[in-house]
Amino acid sequence: MTQRIRLASRASAMATAQVQWLTGELERIAPGVVAEFVPVSTVGDRWAGPLAEVGGKAVFTSAVTRAVLDGRADLALHCSKDMPGDSPEPEGMVCLYPRRDDVRDVLADPGGRRLDDLPAGTRVGTSTPRRIAQLTASQPHLKLVPVRGNADSRLALARTGETVDAVVLAGAGLRRIGREAEATEILDVDRMMPGLGAGQLAMQTWESDEATRAILAPLVDADATRAAVAERTLLRALAGHCHAPIAGHAVIGASGEVRLAARVYAPDGFVVLGAERTGGVPEEVGRAVAEELISQGANEVLAASRRT
Repeated sequence: MTQRIRLASRASAMATAQVQWLTGELERIAPGVVAEFVPVSTVGDRWAGPLAEVGGKAVFTSAVTRAVLDGRADLALHCSKDMPGDSPEPEGMVCLYPRRDDVRDVLADPGGRRLDDLPAGTRVGTSTPRRIAQLTASQPHLKLVPVRGNADSRLALARTGETVDAVVLAGAGLRRIGREAEATEILDVDRMMPGLGAGQLAMQTWESDEATRAILAPLVDADATRAAVAERTLLRALAGHCHAPIAGHAVIGASGEVRLAARVYAPDGFVVLGAERTGGVPEEVGRAVAEELISQGANEVLAASRRT
């Protein structure tokens, strides 16, 4: 008997590539399941200005989640990094996490240069406060230019050279659309700490939907789940919003322990708060890191970022 599963996601090229990946995985693990793509157009996809002006990261995820809440879809497929920490999770829903992709950011420069090769005044495109803060502190001679849009459009801006000379963006995103060869440098996590949820997809569905959860179960990765829970717990404790310069990365040790390192930046990158914890319970690790950052003044730093 054929079973249908409806996948809601954004209609962008990146999101469509992610849906195609999930559809392929479902064909592999559940041959009797037919996947149906439910494309959703979000405010974030249509807005070219700062995300903070239209509700932050939630503009990318709320409309997709709404498709499940309204019964139009069985699951919502998100990039975990787009799921904000300052708005409540829908009651009764859960996120299932497949294997994590590369968390690192990359530089894409049409001239083939690395970050340290870029001369003073080079225009580097990125609109992410986390990246802006880190680049401002480490590469003050560069000119950072706010850019938004999908990866294709940002790469095109760098190629034409009209507004930017190079761009910094997520390596996992380039790989998902088959453009990873255009990265001229992979930025190590110690140099450019990734965002919470980087490289991680989240499959959001009803906790009570046992049929959908059973179909997805073979795709759920235990290590990715533990890392995601730790990072999400931290983000929620800090009420992380779209213009909050928060970075963090959880890794899982051989015995299953969670090591979470995180930083909070002032918008100019010159105030950096950092904390790291290791433990066996992801939620406890996430809360402990958040409490340490808060004790150092994270709430005040993040409040300042809201006003910029």
